[in-house]
Amino acid sequence: MRSLIARRKRIVEAWMHPSICNMVKIINSMLLLLPLSAQVDLWDLPPLRYSDTPATDTVAKLEARWRATEAPIDAKTERERVAFVLKELGISPSSQVLVFSKTSKQNHLIHPGNPRALYFSPDCYAGFVPGGAMEIIIQDPQLGPVFYLIDLGNPQSAPRAERDTSDCLSCHANGRTEHVPGVMVRSVLPDQAGHALLSLGTTDVDHTTPIAQRWGGYYVTGSIGLPHLGNRTYAEGSSAAPQISHRDDLVQVIDTTKYLQTTSDIVALCVLEHQCKAHNLLNAASVNYRRAVHLAKSLDPHADPDEGGAGRIAENAATQIVDWFLFRNEAALGEDGLDGAEAFQATFFPSIPKAKNGDSLADFQLHSRLFKFPCSYMIYSAAFQNLPATVKRRTLEKMKTILTAAESSDGYEYLKPSTRQRILTILQDTAVLR
Repeated sequence: MRSLIARRKRIVEAWMHPSICNMVKIINSMLLLLPLSAQVDLWDLPPLRYSDTPATDTVAKLEARWRATEAPIDAKTERERVAFVLKELGISPSSQVLVFSKTSKQNHLIHPGNPRALYFSPDCYAGFVPGGAMEIIIQDPQLGPVFYLIDLGNPQSAPRAERDTSDCLSCHANGRTEHVPGVMVRSVLPDQAGHALLSLGTTDVDHTTPIAQRWGGYYVTGSIGLPHLGNRTYAEGSSAAPQISHRDDLVQVIDTTKYLQTTSDIVALCVLEHQCKAHNLLNAASVNYRRAVHLAKSLDPHADPDEGGAGRIAENAATQIVDWFLFRNEAALGEDGLDGAEAFQATFFPSIPKAKNGDSLADFQLHSRLFKFPCSYMIYSAAFQNLPATVKRRTLEKMKTILTAAESSDGYEYLKPSTRQRILTILQDTAVLR
């Protein structure tokens, strides 16, 4: 204890010494004090105060409406109530993917015969397992991702949405989510009951992950010419090698009448993997930058935080976001590419704007890469639009520099001049870049 007190004293003296003028040193010194007091998660510190700040997202508004009216929704069956909630949240049922590994809050209900359905839009994720509650993660304008459980009610009672700030974050706020509340896609090797065989390994999946490591614990419909880990269970001591697996639907595998689609679309899975990492990078940038600005202003209200540690955080975050948005190091999709359900490709992106010539960042390619124009549609998302101004500005400046360079920038050689020009035109026509 004495050594800790002495360390505290030395740090305080260092703050007061006139030679200490570097903002990073000051912030690092403050962080050293954290172990001496009760541990508080970064997102629960000022200025965010995540757990104590009321949410203003669409689910929060839905819950307020349900409580005000106490009226049941116009939906008789569980399946119809799921469809009702998705419509309220602006999520297309065609985005459905099915995961049968027990990697959820409702593990007791999940197994290969009763998988959990995932649905998503650029700003919201919804999970549903027959017989259980709906799990929602939605982007709030100030808080970033907010977690809810929705009791779907019945023909006589209204649904109820309850915000969760503890249980969900035990898995959804760690290194897999950039150390802030977030989302993730994991590939695990489940046994016949859906339990993950952790001794066989797990993989955090994003668009850079080789296909051979993807989709363990997921059903996958559609086709790809590369082997993967989906559509099967595993056993200790047996082969865990990826295999080629083609399915048009899951009618012969599970009771699809409990779900909104008969598929677990391969293209939707790939989009989900890209989007989850994008959300995590954007939300981490927001939390870390806002915290750094708060610390800087508490020490010197007249200083410019962007001249110190906050500026460096913004610069690093912008580099990461640009790399992700431009699909740097995207994994190969094989010679034959992907073939998925047309419904998802036609209905998932109705809100993504088009350039004057009809080009859009939502146009799929599905051969050598996922999208025709390797620049993320997430640039139109609420998470990007609500970034702190400094982070957003630096991100757009970096992106414009890459897209307008006379020669391909280092690491972006895969972006041919014609592709860069078409991406630039889309961003200019849709008012992202000037």
